[in-house]
Amino acid sequence: MEKIIFTAGILLLPAVCTTVGAAGAFLFRRAQEPRTQRMTSGMAAGIMLAASVWSLLLPAIARSQGRAAWVPPALGLILGAVGLLRLEDAAGQLLAGGPGHCGRMVLAVTLHNLPEGMVVGLAAALALHGDADAVSGALALSLGIGLQSIPEGAAVSLPLTQSGRTRGQSFAAGAASGLVEPLGAVLAFVLAEWVGAALPWLMSAAAGCMVCVTAQEMIPEAVEPDEVAGVISIVLGFALMMALDVAL
Repeated sequence: MEKIIFTAGILLLPAVCTTVGAAGAFLFRRAQEPRTQRMTSGMAAGIMLAASVWSLLLPAIARSQGRAAWVPPALGLILGAVGLLRLEDAAGQLLAGGPGHCGRMVLAVTLHNLPEGMVVGLAAALALHGDADAVSGALALSLGIGLQSIPEGAAVSLPLTQSGRTRGQSFAAGAASGLVEPLGAVLAFVLAEWVGAALPWLMSAAAGCMVCVTAQEMIPEAVEPDEVAGVISIVLGFALMMALDVAL
């Protein structure tokens, strides 16, 4: 029974942390000054860029093997970006406003969370074998990804709030982006022997989605009206996410 509770906690922790970050939508007014909106978009862009590198691409490279170890990360990155462009219309339907960057942003973060959840699921599967190092490693991994997910949840909900969505809608979108983490974790947990080989492709494709939506929508929105403030906010968001990834 204790193992079941421990495993469930490991699998659910990242999604709970994403929900905590999404709750930031309730801390801000729906409409703020344009400068604040640009800073919010810049911070979210920096967070997403850093997450795509440290949470996805670097682990994908580390998991790839052989002389052509660069192939899954490189091709996965390209395929993820192209796939997101193809899914723009579908992504826009995620929210009531129709096609737009809000839907693409939600989809990008959601796809980013799926392979992260799979990594947690694989770690939990190893931990169940009773190896002490695997148990502590799974707990540390789940906690680390969970803490990283807090700003990612905010990166979804805060820009939506600034764009005019209600706080409830923004919070729901941010929390929903984290629901795929336990789903991916359970999938990887059950199919641990088969999922491991595909993780480099999944992680790099998710990174491609995040880079695409960040470059296409969030960076221009942050820097075009006020380049200095936008660049500073992007760098601050990048530094925050990088620090969390490296420290954890």
